[in-house]
Amino acid sequence: MYRQQIRSHFRPLLRLECRHQPRRNLIAAPKSNSGPLMTRRSDRALPPLPSSTRRWIRTLPIFLIIIGASCLGIFNYQKASSSIVNSILYALRTSPKARDILGDEIYFRDKVPWIWGQMNQVQGIVNISFAVKGNRGKGWMKFKSIRNGRLGYFQTREWSLETEDGQVIQLLEEERPDPFKNTKLEAERG
Repeated sequence: MYRQQIRSHFRPLLRLECRHQPRRNLIAAPKSNSGPLMTRRSDRALPPLPSSTRRWIRTLPIFLIIIGASCLGIFNYQKASSSIVNSILYALRTSPKARDILGDEIYFRDKVPWIWGQMNQVQGIVNISFAVKGNRGKGWMKFKSIRNGRLGYFQTREWSLETEDGQVIQLLEEERPDPFKNTKLEAERG
């Protein structure tokens, strides 16, 4: 008997659990002359989303190509605006051999220069080349410098200019001092 009393006492609660959802009053769509619907309840199911897998498959390669090209452009800009390249261009402008071949106003050949090679100051390796031009001609400048040891100075191994006709001119001369050597530091060191 005690069990029956408990069941009868909780029976209304059990009925509430069995019901699905309470009925909701639906708001009718606005009529043509009734004006805009200012409030809307959000108790409706959302429409199904279209599958965007195809769009991702089509646009992902384009996105990766754009990101890759942007990265290459940023890294090249970093090389082109470095102090190493500026120093090389300055030394090229002051070199008598380069001025005889290229003329005055020596600068990059292209408006957007592309610096080829490795420029890693941390590891002590600079091995780059880029196109240059002057009033009289154009050429391809190569520069290679290596630092021996962690605290050592960079030593220029190659500094050459290749003209349009294929002639290679060595700009690093044995009798002329290295234009990239910091003579003030060398004097303090020695």
